[in-house]
Amino acid sequence: MVRAAQPNTSETKDFPGASVQVRSVSHAFDNDAQVLPVLGNVTFDVPSGETLALLGPSGCGKSTLLRLIAGLEMPKRGEIGVDHVRVVGPDPSRLLVFQDPLLLPWRTVKENVAYGLEAQGIGKEKERVLQALQMVGLSDFAAAYPRELSGGMAQRVALARVLVNRPRVLLLDEPFGKLDSLTRMTMQEELLMLARRHTFTTVLVTHDVEEALLLATRILVFSSRPAEIILDLENNLSFPRFRDDPEFISLRRQSLVALGHGEEFFR
Repeated sequence: MVRAAQPNTSETKDFPGASVQVRSVSHAFDNDAQVLPVLGNVTFDVPSGETLALLGPSGCGKSTLLRLIAGLEMPKRGEIGVDHVRVVGPDPSRLLVFQDPLLLPWRTVKENVAYGLEAQGIGKEKERVLQALQMVGLSDFAAAYPRELSGGMAQRVALARVLVNRPRVLLLDEPFGKLDSLTRMTMQEELLMLARRHTFTTVLVTHDVEEALLLATRILVFSSRPAEIILDLENNLSFPRFRDDPEFISLRRQSLVALGHGEEFFR
């Protein structure tokens, strides 16, 4: 029986989440004089502290939506707000973790984690860096270099590099997609505990329906490009969550049917 870890909520909740508002957002890419629509009139809210998962076909615009929330790009139409303040550019309170760790090979683990603080002119802030490493279980590897790390450890460093900024909105773009299954399960459990312990708002892009159901309190399923929301699914399962729970199986079926898998898929 596989289960998601029971989070420890007794620790200080020092990353207060922010709400996110997406209003009538449409987006397109200009590709050699040809316009490629990606998002089509998308509207939703993410309450403070919620973990929201985005599911949909490859290339439908889920990752683009994360970039828009992060302020790395501006939507062609509509607007995005955080705590009802319009997003007009990047901000360390909204940070994105990618599928690839993108660590700087010439810097140690602690120096990679400190990089974001240095970029803001805050300095290395040794205590914050060590706290972030402790949160992801890498305190003993602070002086190691990326070449000395496993794939899972490297992704933990990437996560710590974001957490050191104490984000209010954590944006995750398939962060565990390249990890082996056992490491992926471990990282899922650790992310679940972090999100519930510190109450930051999380938006997760994944192609794994079970990952979405294990981690998220709500799931949005998108159509093919230009993406529109075709299912808004509340996930009220209590923690710990079990893959063989009948309600879990029912939610999985609903999600897969929305993604285009007919009933014959379950026979």
